[in-house]
Amino acid sequence: MAKNEVEMNDDLAQDGAMRVYELGFHLDPELPTEEVKAAYQALRTLVEDQGAIVAEGEPFHVQLAYTISRQETTGRRDFNAAYFCWIAYEASIEAHDAVLEAAKEEKRIVRFIDLVTTKEAARHSAELRELSLKTPGGSSGEDEEADADLDAALESAAA
Repeated sequence: MAKNEVEMNDDLAQDGAMRVYELGFHLDPELPTEEVKAAYQALRTLVEDQGAIVAEGEPFHVQLAYTISRQETTGRRDFNAAYFCWIAYEASIEAHDAVLEAAKEEKRIVRFIDLVTTKEAARHSAELRELSLKTPGGSSGEDEEADADLDAALESAAA
């Protein structure tokens, strides 16, 4: 039986080789545009310092499918929208741990997901995003774009 790409990626990582990860995250929707860009760029710079970026999706505003609640020092806060962005990168396990620690500490991130993926799957997600932006209504079709990204992530996880 042939191994799929993620299993082969796991085997390589155990040998100390690089692995491909995808970090998807929601940023606070109440941040000013400049702050959203700064938060994304800060995490992107850290990822770039730790490894090599394979593909990425810059922040765009989305309505969330469900409310995310988070306890903050000022009390509970509910989020019904966010800026979604993602970065796929190749890094060592140690570098990946550093990126996750930074994501956990970043207060502007509402929630994040971390996946093991492949370069091909990550590049395919980036191509889908570019295609959706070029189609009529693409910039207002953010829900369809999020659905395509989610479908790609689910297919990648199931493989």
